[in-house]
Formats: sequence, structure tokens, C-alpha cells
Amino acid sequence: MKKIISLSMACTLSLLASETIDLPTLEVSEKVNKKVVNNISSEQIKSADLAETLAKKVPSISLVRRSGIANDIILRGAKKDNINVLIDDSKIYGACPNRMDPATSHVLTNNIESVEVIEGPYDIENFGTLSGLVKVKTKQPSEKLTGDINLGVGSYGYKKGSFTVSGGNEHIKLLLSASKEESDQYKDGNGNDFLDQQIEKNVPNANRYKSEDIEAYEKETILTKAIFNIDDSSEITVSYTANRSDNVLYPNTPMDADYDDSDIYTFDYTKRNLGEYSKELNLEYYYSKVDHPMSIRLRNNANNIMHPNNTNHMKSSIWGAKLKNKLDIANGELLVGLDTSTRNWRGRMIDDNGAYSTSLSSTDTRNIAMFSSYKKTFGALDLEVGARYDDTEIDVTDSAKTDRDYNELNGHIFSIYNLDKDTKIFAGIGKSSRVPDARELYYGSTNHDLEATKNYEIDLGFEKTIGDFNVKSKLFYSKLDDYIYNMGAGNFENIDAKIYGASVNGYYLLNDEFILDYGLAYQRGKKDGNYADKDLAEIPPLKMNLSLTYQKDVSKFTTELAAVDNWNEYDSTASEQELDGYAVVNMKYDRELNKNFNLTLGVDNLFDKTYASTNTYQDIKYIPTAGEQTLINDPGRYFYVNLKYTF
Repeated sequence: MKKIISLSMACTLSLLASETIDLPTLEVSEKVNKKVVNNISSEQIKSADLAETLAKKVPSISLVRRSGIANDIILRGAKKDNINVLIDDSKIYGACPNRMDPATSHVLTNNIESVEVIEGPYDIENFGTLSGLVKVKTKQPSEKLTGDINLGVGSYGYKKGSFTVSGGNEHIKLLLSASKEESDQYKDGNGNDFLDQQIEKNVPNANRYKSEDIEAYEKETILTKAIFNIDDSSEITVSYTANRSDNVLYPNTPMDADYDDSDIYTFDYTKRNLGEYSKELNLEYYYSKVDHPMSIRLRNNANNIMHPNNTNHMKSSIWGAKLKNKLDIANGELLVGLDTSTRNWRGRMIDDNGAYSTSLSSTDTRNIAMFSSYKKTFGALDLEVGARYDDTEIDVTDSAKTDRDYNELNGHIFSIYNLDKDTKIFAGIGKSSRVPDARELYYGSTNHDLEATKNYEIDLGFEKTIGDFNVKSKLFYSKLDDYIYNMGAGNFENIDAKIYGASVNGYYLLNDEFILDYGLAYQRGKKDGNYADKDLAEIPPLKMNLSLTYQKDVSKFTTELAAVDNWNEYDSTASEQELDGYAVVNMKYDRELNKNFNLTLGVDNLFDKTYASTNTYQDIKYIPTAGEQTLINDPGRYFYVNLKYTF
């Protein structure tokens, strides 16, 4: 059963109930197999980084810290192509083989209305959902003329301005949203900026920044959207999202992003009540592209004649289309659909003299699929069954490399048994897959023969509400066949592995003014077979989130604690290392000054802790120091203030 509850930024961990609580500001709705966090654009004003937001809100999501912006996420031990990220039902793939521009970096929090997170292989509509799905929905235009202006500043020279305006009539609704932000290099708890950290960690001089007076990033975005109401039963939605990032620093890797430009175009047509065989017909089309050159021009070795200022210029694009039809049959809902997409990835290395060589041969990944699901309620039992068949061809332009062809049948069964209105148990079993990408197959001179990764997973859990107290617990076990693993120096191999874990989360309404939220997530990953180190890389340790929110009249005060255990189970053969645990306290105060103005004051990492949240799996090319990959610490104490005008 869906449950709605209002919380603050830090409290939205995961909720489920059967009534509405009047604490207006932020709504979080959840079913047993998904979380939906709403009003992100209104609440997440400290940073435009979606990865940071998700790591704070969802216990099973961990942050992959790469810089001050454009960070990545791990969802229940899965990362990269092992999770699917959609923006308005469209796909976008970063162009960087070193994950400088993950999908979450191409949309910013000020443009986001909601994010839906589905854990596990329970998605049949989208190509390549192996272990989880993150669906980002951007702002929707309104018929009434509305808008807002945000001005924000923060520590380390952070400055941001954004605005949104929306309006229309019964026939057309329009929206325009734009933002610009910039920041200097943040400092860790020891007071060290990026260059200081490089010096402290003995990064070779050639890899260090020329100066500490280099901005960490500049970022501009724009979102435009239009909804055309054709009649009472049909509508067309079109949108365009642009992201422009310049001079993004990545201090523990050899290169920085000169710029990172992306564009997303979407078209959606919906027709309802066509007749007996169509309750809703939907046609979607999207196209996205990323342009991403990275270089060493801000490093000392750019001045060395023996190290020419090489630029690795990478480009990525994808177009896709989907046709879906829903109909009622046998007191249940049947969904049938067709899905197709073509992804291109290519890159070349360019030196100061204009000479170039191929870093990644132009590669097309073409997929066509058909899928279907059926949902029905049998008394107290809710049942969903889904299946998808994929036919995928990967074509590379380099004749010395081998084209690939993959065919996979995936599916799942998910059930919820409602013992009473406040108690339910649920179980799911499913199989999903994802094909290797062009980097894993062909980057540089490689020509790997890789199988598609298959995930066989089972999930079990229960949810219980007792008065003002709510708890939900979940167990999962994932068997990964032909898991694609970086064995070092870009040598990818298929291995067999498993990831398993548990989560507990919920809330307690202390009274009408106080609410306590909690979340706990634990997962472990192990390789099958004869390996020197059986631990699987990038499996974060135990993580806990606690949050207490006090709200009265026009004021709201939130205190949150994020605690992570020692990272002492890691893959030393994959260049990971032991990390100390940490606990960070964040505080935020919101006040409505009047009906138009809202003021937010906040501080993250109140006690200025020095810690590193992200390990050093060799899937990323880090700068090596004394036999270890270079760690980067997370930000120290960070103050911020935001003034919002709404009309």
C-alpha cells in the first residue's frame, strides 16, 4: 500500500504507511519494492549533485566521491552499467571511460521533481537493468503562472543562482528552468584543498596541479518542457535538457575534464481509453549525447616537453524508442511493449601538434526487445509477473576487433501478502542481464571476449506499522554469473560472484512536531572460485542514517547523523585498501520569512571530520603512490545559506 509522509531533506530514508501526515514540505512515497522521493528541487539547495542527495536519502545508496561535483553512486553493491539510470524515461551514458561523467551528473537537483529507486531485477521495460533502477523525473509545467528564484552561497567559494518559471492554459503548459554554479576546491577536515591533498599523499609532482588557485568546477544547466493537451484522453510532452560543465577537477586521477557537455531530447505521446484492448497507449522517443574531452593541461606535466598535453576526447550518444500498451484482462492489468535503442561510443587521443590516435573505436550497441507484465490481486495477495527478451548486436568499426551478439530472456515474479492493513510480507525472485559495454570490450587495443552478466536474485521482507512506529526489513541474495570484473590494466574478465545483504528502515512519530527516521543497510560481496582475495570490490560497509526533524509553524530544524563502519572487507588484489569508519553530523534550518521568501541555513560535517567515503577499485585509473591508489578525502565543515523567492 502506498504511504505518504512529509519529511525534511535528511529524513527521507524510506517510509511506508496507510495515512497522510501533515508536515508539508517534502513527500516520500514508497511501496515495498521502490522508494520515491519528491520535491527534490525545493529541498536540495545545498548542492546540485544528485549523487550526494541520493546517498543522504537512501541507506542502500553510497556515494562514489570523485570531485566536488559529478559524483557517482553504488546501489546495494552495484555500480556503473550494473544499475540503470533514466532521466524522464530517457537514457544517457557518460562518455568518460574513467567515470568522470556518470548518468547522475547530467541532471541537477534544481531541475528534479522526484527520484524513484527500485532495488533488484524487477524492471522489464528498460534494457540492461541488472541490479537496480533509478528513475529521475524533472519538473513538470503547471497551468497556473508560477516560479521561483534561488540564490545560494557556501563554503569554499560556492555560488549558485537558479530560476524556474511555468505557466499555460488548458491546451498547453510550458516550463523553463536554468541554473549556474561554481566552486573553488573544497578542503577536507585537515584544511587541505585538492593540491594540499596531492602533496600530503605524495602524488608525483608531474601529476599535481600547477596552482591551488584553480576553480573546482563551473556548471550551467537549462531545462525546457512543454505539455500539449490534445483532448481529455491524450497528450504530448516534449523536453530538452542541457548541461554544460567546465574545468571539473579530479585530483586523484591523471586527467581533468576540460568540459562536459550533454543534451537530452525527449518526446512522449499518451492516448487513453482507446477501447477494449487499450486502456493506455504510450509512445516514447529520446536522444541524448555527451561531449567530454579530458586533459592534463592543469597539471605540472603539461609544461614538460616529454609529456605533451594530450587530450582524450570522448563522445557518447544514444537514441531509443518504446511502445507500450496497457489493458485490463481477467480482473488484472496486462502490459505489452516493444523497446529499441542504439548507443554509440567513440574516442580519440589528440596531442599538442594535432596528431591523434584512436582511444576507443566507434562502437554501436543495438538492442531490440519485447516485454510484458501482468498484475493481479487474489484476495490478500498482490502478484506481478514480468518477462523480457533482448536481442543485442555490438558492432565495432575496427576490423581487427570482433563484433558481438547477445540474446537473453529475463523475468521476475514479485508478490505481496497483506496480513492486515498494517502488516505485509513480500518476496521476489528474478533473473536479469546486461551486455558488456564498448570500453570493457574494445578500449585501447583490447578485444575481450566477454559474456553478458546474469543476475539471479531473491528478495524477502516484511513491513509493519504499530501506531506511530514503522519498520520495514529486507533481505536479498544475488548470484552473478559471468560478472564483468576489472582484473587490472583494463583487463576485464567474466567471473562468478554473489552479493547478499539486508536493510532495516522506518520512522517514529514522537509527537506532532518531532519525527525520527532511521535506516540501516549492509551488504557483502564474494567471488566464487580460486582467488587470492575472495572479497568483491566496491561493496560498501555497514551504513546507518538517523535523522530528527522538528517542525512548528513556519520553521523547521533538522539534525542528521550518517555513520559508516570500517571498510575492512575489500579486494586488495583489485587495488582497494582499508578505510576507517566515520560519523558525520549535518544540521539545517528552514524558515518562511513571508508568503514569498524562504531562508535556509545549514552546515554539513559539523565537527569537521576527516574521512574518505570512496575506495580505490582499479576500474578507475587512479594516480598510484607508494604502491597504493591515491585516496581523496571528502569535504570538511561546510556552511551554506540559500534565499528563495516564490511567486
